[in-house]
Amino acid sequence: QVQLVESGGGLVQPGGSLRLSCAASKSISSFYNMGWYRQAPWKQRELVAGITNRDSTNYADSVKNRFIISRDIAKNTMYLKMNSLKTEDTAVYFCNARTTILTLWGQGTQVTVSS
Repeated sequence: QVQLVESGGGLVQPGGSLRLSCAASKSISSFYNMGWYRQAPWKQRELVAGITNRDSTNYADSVKNRFIISRDIAKNTMYLKMNSLKTEDTAVYFCNARTTILTLWGQGTQVTVSS
């Protein structure tokens, strides 16, 4: 069974940075699309950033020019570098991966931006 495990969340002050990691238990080259989603209290889960198997990326308007999504095939890991964090970035962040027949989710990692 393929698993995704997120790490790197935590408490950070506004303006700070964090890097999230999503480690897969199989080669990520088999996923045609991977992404980071987030869910804040009382809100729906939303797409933050996505990356295709050709390394094409897309971002939510709210994080453009602040967040960077990337992946390392050799390490079977996807990353989300988050800069200039704002209080409104506070949420549980989930990684997601898709094949033609499967959609996988990680368990989530909490990111709290607070002074």
